[in-house]
Amino acid sequence: MECCFGVSVATGKSFKLNSGMVTLTEKAKEYMKRVSDGGYVTLGVKGGGCSGFQYVWGLSKEATHERIKWSTPISDILLLDPMAEMYIFGSEIDYVTELGASFLKIVNPTATAQCGCGESFGV
Repeated sequence: MECCFGVSVATGKSFKLNSGMVTLTEKAKEYMKRVSDGGYVTLGVKGGGCSGFQYVWGLSKEATHERIKWSTPISDILLLDPMAEMYIFGSEIDYVTELGASFLKIVNPTATAQCGCGESFGV
């Protein structure tokens, strides 16, 4: 069953959204498990960066926090700040290794702009 299409405000073109909130590639899951040391990787969004919004990564030993009600863990490793969900819905996260660096890359179908380094985006 086909589900969930969005329309880009910038281009007017439709695109298929992931049926889940966020999809992790196998390489991303392996990397997150390595760096989390038995805990969780957290992902949020805040205003800033050169494109308007900025991804905020972190680590947490617990799936609960006194001030933040994290999402249900995605793939038992990634916790999302609920305020970030609307900005990253349908995204895919991959772990990329290049000649000069390695990093988590977010392919965000709802982003209308993205800076060159991939750390900030616009919607």
